[in-house]
Amino acid sequence: MRKLETAMCLGLILAIFLGSFSGFAGKLENLQHNVLRLHILANSDSDYDQNLKLKVRDRLLEESDNLFQGCETLEEMKKRASEQKDTIRRIAKSVLEENGCQEDVAVQLVQMQFDTREYDEITMPAGCYDALRILIGKAEGHNWWCVMYPPLCLPVAEPEIWFDADTADILENPQKYEVKFKCVELWDELMKKTGKS
Repeated sequence: MRKLETAMCLGLILAIFLGSFSGFAGKLENLQHNVLRLHILANSDSDYDQNLKLKVRDRLLEESDNLFQGCETLEEMKKRASEQKDTIRRIAKSVLEENGCQEDVAVQLVQMQFDTREYDEITMPAGCYDALRILIGKAEGHNWWCVMYPPLCLPVAEPEIWFDADTADILENPQKYEVKFKCVELWDELMKKTGKS
């Protein structure tokens, strides 16, 4: 009888944990499907190349109103990003040339894996996100990233405007969810290894 009670208690604890884990993983997956990230990779980690990367970033953020004016949904933003790839490349290339650099620039709209990253007051959990990538030269240096949609690259942007209260809490208070983040990351790795993801 004692073994049965122990087994039932363990089963109940496991069911509660899996239910909580499943709900949290679903929130993260929903977040990943509703975000477009901007990802700029420097040619190298030299001070010169890292400085150029930031100049490209600054110019693109200055031009973002012109490039993405009127985009109110994620799909509109992704479509416009795809349409504007040549313009974005020209803008980035002109910044390089103004600074005496002849490196090439590639612009891609991709889906890629990101580690957990902090940006100002928010933390974006690890996962697979859509991203507009600007690759400068060999693209072997450290990157700079932000969230293009919703427009969290802007200093006045607040997650509460774009996400429900639970998701905004995850982004703004990641320390409360560290164990759950790690569990989701380990689960994703396990699924990839077993070919189920």
